[in-house]
Amino acid sequence: MTTIKLARVALAALIGAALTGAAHADIKTYEFQLAQPTVKTGADRVVTVRLVDKSSGKAIPDAVIFAIRLDMAPDGMQEMATKVTAMPGTEPGTYRFKANFSMAGRWQLSLGAKVQGETGTVENKLVVTAEK
Repeated sequence: MTTIKLARVALAALIGAALTGAAHADIKTYEFQLAQPTVKTGADRVVTVRLVDKSSGKAIPDAVIFAIRLDMAPDGMQEMATKVTAMPGTEPGTYRFKANFSMAGRWQLSLGAKVQGETGTVENKLVVTAEK
């Protein structure tokens, strides 16, 4: 009798683990996307990005952004970095950043984030073009 109960408990645990694992996506299915690929040069310009699940197209709210860098790496000037300030998003799954785009050219926005309930880190490098 005890062996049957143990077998049932083990089976229930396996089914529970399988269902729990199926609920989570692979961290590689998430990506940041630019809302607008261009900004005007100048101070306090806002860049908006969306975090989406590529498999479903759904926006992912409440991610924890822990790494933000903006520099001119695409134009060969990695040392030309600028301060970036996170701002509240205007809708779920959007994330906004204020920065000084001091000159025209291509700027690389590097982001690192944790998605709640997922293991691993979403990391993307997006290119924003600053125009006069």
